[in-house]
Amino acid sequence: MLTRTRCKWLAAFTVAAIFSMAAGVVTGQAVEFSDTTLENGLRVVIAEDHVAPVLSIAVNYDVGSRNERRGRTGFAHLFEHMMFEGSENVGDGEHMLLIFNNGGDLNGTTDKDRTVYYERMPSNQLDLGLFLEADRMASLDITLENLNNQRQAVQEERRLRVDNQPYGHTFETIDELAYENFAYAHSTIGSMTDLNAATVTDVASFFRTYYAPNNAVLAIVGDVDTESALKKVQQYFGQIPRQPDPPAVDLTEPRQTGERRTSYDDPLARLARIDIAYHIPESLTADHDAMSVLSTVLTSGRSSRLYQAIVRDTQLGVDLSSSAGNNRGPSLLWLGVIAAPGADLVALEAAIYEQIERIKTAPIEAWELDKARNGARRSFVSSLGSSLQRAIILSRYALFYDDPNLINSRAESIASVSAEDLRRVARTYLTETNRSVVLTLPALAGGQSGEDPGQGGF
Repeated sequence: MLTRTRCKWLAAFTVAAIFSMAAGVVTGQAVEFSDTTLENGLRVVIAEDHVAPVLSIAVNYDVGSRNERRGRTGFAHLFEHMMFEGSENVGDGEHMLLIFNNGGDLNGTTDKDRTVYYERMPSNQLDLGLFLEADRMASLDITLENLNNQRQAVQEERRLRVDNQPYGHTFETIDELAYENFAYAHSTIGSMTDLNAATVTDVASFFRTYYAPNNAVLAIVGDVDTESALKKVQQYFGQIPRQPDPPAVDLTEPRQTGERRTSYDDPLARLARIDIAYHIPESLTADHDAMSVLSTVLTSGRSSRLYQAIVRDTQLGVDLSSSAGNNRGPSLLWLGVIAAPGADLVALEAAIYEQIERIKTAPIEAWELDKARNGARRSFVSSLGSSLQRAIILSRYALFYDDPNLINSRAESIASVSAEDLRRVARTYLTETNRSVVLTLPALAGGQSGEDPGQGGF
């Protein structure tokens, strides 16, 4: 017996964006999909699109670094690599080989909240994609040899992306400083010590706990027939047994009551940088949408406020960026500025806060708001032109929010953000007591820092 809901969402976007997509989402038309749950708990979302003979498969598992415990950080990411090491009916490396040899591509990625695996393939290869995903969900080949192989791969990835990159440790430091809750405070890639401590028993336990049909959402988007595709999903996944639900994760973050500040001497950096993080609500809330638009006003493009003030006018900085984190729990608005050579870091930090205070008190120009809203909407709507992105988004919204139809309201939500919303969230969240500041300073020979970090206290 299937628990089945047939959803044809007909409400059109009420925004001025144009859906010029080869994927078949016609101008103004919503994404239509079916939403089904198998007896074993696997949720299946299928969206037909017959414009091109291609399809995408995304399997989103409800496990990320937030599910890790102390002493086993980096485990979710390590396991992402393990899932390509073969299963009962697929040899080591064969998953990739079969996809590539049949005209497709694939990958997987892990963040704090989830791990997703995906394939893009010709539409006549649906059986192959479903077979490969089901086989590793049911019977991953967990051996010491496979563990050691992927442990070394992840450690090399850490060396490449973190340990041997300028500012590589800066981003870990931001999370460690801003968050008190371990779930979000530690990095997804983990530490060398914890990766070395992982055992085959750890891997097997992790697999049984999190890689179960009742802890995943499967999305199929593309040139498929819904009824036929659902029968194939039942064929390949239906016999995989349900597992006990994983333990819930406490994401509660204590309210920050004072500025947090630290500095880090980076031997690979040639220029100092300032990173500032503010606590903000979880993604897909009204305040988070407003913070996303505000981030664009502050740093997106040469007409943005911080670029004008810091790069062009005072020439205190040479590069800047910002983002509103998309956590399903407490998130951060992050601002990062690389200082110009010899710049006064105290003056640079003061210039950042001056622009933030202007947001709170001075009117936001209509063109600024239109630019920010249109940019955010364009980015989201453009992503829907890819069958793969639609599969990932549908599975994410089903997994995180129990509502894949959010795909049809996101653009409208962003469009509804007002200038007053920006002022309100700036006053609420962009405060001194709610911020964490990391100064990354270039370390010179002999261990001396090349910059004076100043005293802060703005």
